[in-house]
Amino acid sequence: MRVFRLKPLSFCDTNCYIVASNEGNAALIDAPDDAEYILEQLDVYGLTLKMILLTHGHFDHIGAAADLQQQTGCEVYIHTDDLFMVKDTEASKGGFPGIGNIKSVENVIPVTEDMVIKLDEIEFDVLHTPGHTPGSVCYITGNVMFSGDTLFARSIGRTDMPGGDMDKMEQSLLKIKDLGGDLTIYPGHMNITSLETEKRVNIYLR
Repeated sequence: MRVFRLKPLSFCDTNCYIVASNEGNAALIDAPDDAEYILEQLDVYGLTLKMILLTHGHFDHIGAAADLQQQTGCEVYIHTDDLFMVKDTEASKGGFPGIGNIKSVENVIPVTEDMVIKLDEIEFDVLHTPGHTPGSVCYITGNVMFSGDTLFARSIGRTDMPGGDMDKMEQSLLKIKDLGGDLTIYPGHMNITSLETEKRVNIYLR
């Protein structure tokens, strides 16, 4: 398995990641609005996009999903509690004004807690971590966790947007804190970090 971090996309500087299997197939973690650039990067690495794993339904994480699915036929996964956000894309805007058109994703596979999504030799475990949105999830594979907008380096995702809930966020952070091993954390924004580092320095995990 190889992980490629793409440049931050959208005006929110949203991270997305390509996870490549030994067979040359790829899963994309989140799909910020620049399908052309993402497809170019897949071509650079010689990979075939098979699936998009959405950590939640906000516009800056789903903006390219419809175009990528249309052009590649890939599967798109999102937690059942955020499914409405990729269908009713006004909901994906989180109340922000001035967001452009976000295309709805028609064929979506809903995920739930403890579901395992397989890509060749890679298995992604779904950890439901509501708080930022009702359907926020982290995807864990091996010693890697893609934390979306739940956990950042020395911070956490906002809970003051529609669907946000600080009480649920605190419960989700406890679940993450209790995970075993020193996971490398690839967040939805800002820098890559590790679970052990965050346990030491992130006030929300103390």
